[in-house]
Amino acid sequence: MKQRPRQSIALTIAGSDSGGGAGVQMDLKTFAALGVHGVSAITCLTAQNPKAVTAVHPVPPKFLRAQLDVLFAELPPKAAKTGMLFNAALIRETVSFWKSLPAKSRPPLVVDPVMVATSGARLLQPAAIRSLLLDLLPLATLVTPNLDEAEILVGRPLKTLDDLHAAAVQIRLQYGCAALVKGGHLRGSREATDVFFDGESGLTLSVPFVKGVATHGTGCAYSAAITGYLALGLPLPQAVELAKNHITQAITQSVRIAKHTALNPFWESDNDEEKSESKA
Repeated sequence: MKQRPRQSIALTIAGSDSGGGAGVQMDLKTFAALGVHGVSAITCLTAQNPKAVTAVHPVPPKFLRAQLDVLFAELPPKAAKTGMLFNAALIRETVSFWKSLPAKSRPPLVVDPVMVATSGARLLQPAAIRSLLLDLLPLATLVTPNLDEAEILVGRPLKTLDDLHAAAVQIRLQYGCAALVKGGHLRGSREATDVFFDGESGLTLSVPFVKGVATHGTGCAYSAAITGYLALGLPLPQAVELAKNHITQAITQSVRIAKHTALNPFWESDNDEEKSESKA
């Protein structure tokens, strides 16, 4: 009997985006693009499209726990990420579950501290920020804040590349996890520059901005790509570097959906198909 190929499992704990451009939907597409089997624990249902989030319906914390229990019983992930957690109760439930796992069997955890949507909608209640910082981040392997989120984490404005480096170091010292501070919104910058620091090694990852493309879900796809590469067994610095390339290509080779632009997490397979067609 032919032996079937095995796939690593990656978990996303996040909200559902009814428009498919961010959240759990984007995470699962990113996992699939990397050849990883994606599983999910839904924290919130949202009514949204690329322009707006019009409603948020959080699940009961006990239901989030039920999802995590059943997944780890039969489909234990090799790596996991969190996205939209929305309120303190859902964060506490996530933390409680993670602490219930034997320390040696906990998969790497990537925390995307989703606070505000690209459309401006608040995706994390103010009262939940303290729980995110004090309870969840100490359990994380990596946190991936954008500029606004990093300013909340370190408690001061970040205006220069040196500020990003200092913030990454401070986050590592203050919360105990590695940091990837994303500088795509840094004013006056000609490149999208991100700074990674894990306490030992540091990376500065820069690429030119992709002009004429406006998408949402980039933070979700970026952190999901890191999670996917970790699930494949790659070390964290390499996973971050590969994920930076992945999200850059997903933006560069974006697609049109109705009147909007969407990330293309399957850019690599699209390129392979084009090469095959050209050879034929």
